[in-house]
Amino acid sequence: MSPRPETGSDHKRRRGPDFSEYTGPRKRAAPVKARPAFGRTFWGKAFVRVVEEIGDKPRVSRGRTYARSGQFLALDIKPGIVTAEVQGSQLQPFVSTLQIDTLDQSDIDDIITKIRRVPGSLAALVSGAIPDMLAAQLVPEGPSAFRFDCTCPDDGWPCKHAAAVAYLTAERIDTDPMQLLALRGVDLDDLIGGVENESTIAVDIESWFGDEALLPTLPRVEFRAAIDDLDPNRLRASIAALGLDLIQQNLAIAELRFIYSHLDD
Repeated sequence: MSPRPETGSDHKRRRGPDFSEYTGPRKRAAPVKARPAFGRTFWGKAFVRVVEEIGDKPRVSRGRTYARSGQFLALDIKPGIVTAEVQGSQLQPFVSTLQIDTLDQSDIDDIITKIRRVPGSLAALVSGAIPDMLAAQLVPEGPSAFRFDCTCPDDGWPCKHAAAVAYLTAERIDTDPMQLLALRGVDLDDLIGGVENESTIAVDIESWFGDEALLPTLPRVEFRAAIDDLDPNRLRASIAALGLDLIQQNLAIAELRFIYSHLDD
């Protein structure tokens, strides 16, 4: 008896398992949703600008695209560090970190000083807005500002995952600028207390305008009558234009000299 011809269903049953779903980045539910644009606010733009200036350009570009890919499972911002889980091509997600130095007390004191000097800046902070004047303290600068790390095999600086973390951090800052304060280790309650406590910073408010300041003695300036700085010919011509004769002109000039000499008394 001849064998039964193989049908299409038989061929499917004999074919090996389909591993196509395991190729490329693995898809999981991604709670971190990125907006189409990063750096939409002053603070977000400042953060992105530093990343793009110091990072490897191709990887930073890929990181921007990756941040929109929906592969990030978590993003946590704490003082000095941002930690994220990103699902790549492996079974376990990669862990990427972005570290930034927190501010020391002198930097925080500078922030408090600026807030105290600008009316309305404390109210802006309490309402969730950071005044632009604090950029010098809050925006990291230079290649040493950021430290990237990732458990992926790419040894680039930063890898696309870590660069994506920086973009997602900027997106968080766009949405909530206070996240930048948290990242730099600045507590809003400490700022409020510092502004309200005059003893925090050595500033004498009572002599703010220098009423009690000791100034050096002014130098003694040798007196010189204004008439001595005038062109005598023009002065006489001006007096003559009043219709005075020569004797009256001489008297007028003498009277002017007498008046100027007494201005120094």
